[in-house]
Amino acid sequence: MLFEIRALRQKEYISLRVEAASEQLAVSEAKSKGYTVFSAKPVSSGWMQSFSKRERFPLMLFSQEMLALIEAGLNVLEAIEALAEKEQRPEIRQTLQGVLRLLNEGQPVSVAMSSFPDAFPPLYVAALKASEKTGGMQDALKRYITYQGQVEQVKKKVISASIYPAMLLVVGGLVTLFLIGYVVPKFSHIYEDVGGELPFLSKVLMAWGGFIEDHGKTLLFALIAMIVSIVYLLSQKTVRIRIMSTLWKIPAIGERMRIYQLSRFYRSLGMLLIAGIPILSAMNMVADLLSPALRLKMKAAAEQIREGKTISAAMEQNDLSTAVALRMLRVGERSGSMGEMMERISSFYDEETARWIDWFTKLFEPLLMMVIGSVIGLIVLMLYMPIFDLAGSIQ
Repeated sequence: MLFEIRALRQKEYISLRVEAASEQLAVSEAKSKGYTVFSAKPVSSGWMQSFSKRERFPLMLFSQEMLALIEAGLNVLEAIEALAEKEQRPEIRQTLQGVLRLLNEGQPVSVAMSSFPDAFPPLYVAALKASEKTGGMQDALKRYITYQGQVEQVKKKVISASIYPAMLLVVGGLVTLFLIGYVVPKFSHIYEDVGGELPFLSKVLMAWGGFIEDHGKTLLFALIAMIVSIVYLLSQKTVRIRIMSTLWKIPAIGERMRIYQLSRFYRSLGMLLIAGIPILSAMNMVADLLSPALRLKMKAAAEQIREGKTISAAMEQNDLSTAVALRMLRVGERSGSMGEMMERISSFYDEETARWIDWFTKLFEPLLMMVIGSVIGLIVLMLYMPIFDLAGSIQ
């Protein structure tokens, strides 16, 4: 990413551009050249900044490779050096080199990685920070790899369940547009030449086909503009938040979304508790995983826990658990294995979500096929109704 640096050097106020993976690296590079930095900002702005995408840091792959190198006998510094040397992508290599620079300055691994929040999320940094006290870096990496694998598995189920309905909608929409935009105008010319009275629905369809034929280019541009506008609006965080808040108000969908978020919440919380992080600190770290409404309830639960209430009671009073989860929390409190129990709660929620997705897709896909087939069949029927009438009159 390109940054514009405002700096001072030998009493001269200048502006220079620096290519770096993060703002901190850009500032560090400018300071290493003798500049006194006043400000730094990305060069891209407006529409370019909205649509430009940085290369995503492959955290899962990085963790797996780092774990393999540590298990092979390398220390953390040597492992990151090896990963930086073999990396071919500039932004990722610069991130790893930035981490190495901070490690060579004497900073702990967690502090060095926390300087690059786009690459290393707070959960990851917290797990490594806890391992620094116990020396269990390998265990921390294994826990995060397992955690991320389980989260990705749920996401894949949701995405795979959405592919077939999305394809049906796209194909059905394209067939419908082809019929109305191309076939219907052709039939309308034929019926105009033949003459005769058409059924009312056929008249409506022919009028619509003629309108599309006369204003085809304008409608095409309008359709493209609408698609671009929808894509742009969906890229805006505020719009996505409003859409999600609307979906939350739908009873069946809202409850499933709540269960999904509670699953991530309990899984992340369990991983941090197993790593040795106190419950209140862990809850504060995972707050961003929840929707705004659940986040307020989580903060209220954290305050009750701080005042001395049990975790199960606080979760129950703030609607952050279900009947099964509440019983498992109480078992975890009695046995002293709250972290492991929260991971089991998350697994239970994941299985429940998977069952609901299977049920929903089995119900929704046939209904969607019926609707699309009915629309296409109705268009074809209205096209051929005059022909059927003509055939009947001949007989």
